[in-house]
Amino acid sequence: MKKLIIRLLRKFYKARVMKRAKGSRKNLIVNGYTTVTNETSIGDYCSFNGLQIVGSGKVEIGNYFHSGTDILFITSNHNYKGDAIPYDKTHINKSISIGDFVWLGSKVIILGGVTIGEGAIIQAGAVVTKDVPKYGIAGGNPAITFMQRDAEHFERLKMEKKFHQ
Repeated sequence: MKKLIIRLLRKFYKARVMKRAKGSRKNLIVNGYTTVTNETSIGDYCSFNGLQIVGSGKVEIGNYFHSGTDILFITSNHNYKGDAIPYDKTHINKSISIGDFVWLGSKVIILGGVTIGEGAIIQAGAVVTKDVPKYGIAGGNPAITFMQRDAEHFERLKMEKKFHQ
């Protein structure tokens, strides 16, 4: 009975993502509670294991994206420089761009205005407030890029089409 409920929930989560998000979304996998906005574009062969996108900013997710559980993207913030304190009624929207072959560990938070380059890895629990370069490995709060993937190895695997799905 439990397996049936899990299977039905996955179908429900996937249907909700397919209905709201833009993009091809070919072979999309949604294994956990996931919410996206109508400003979200999703590439092919992506795997979500629990992701929430909040705010009105645009989000672009590339192909072969994989996430851990409890991921949060925040694309809007209150305007604290306005005519009221602690903030006024306006919102500031900032986009998030995620390249192809990006892997996010569990409980990652990504703030608006961030670009994560192709092949990057973000460690579990990281709070990403700045861009992460192509092949970068980042972690911490705030996240810093502390290492790079082997670009030659990555490109060889990519050329050989050795993709995890």
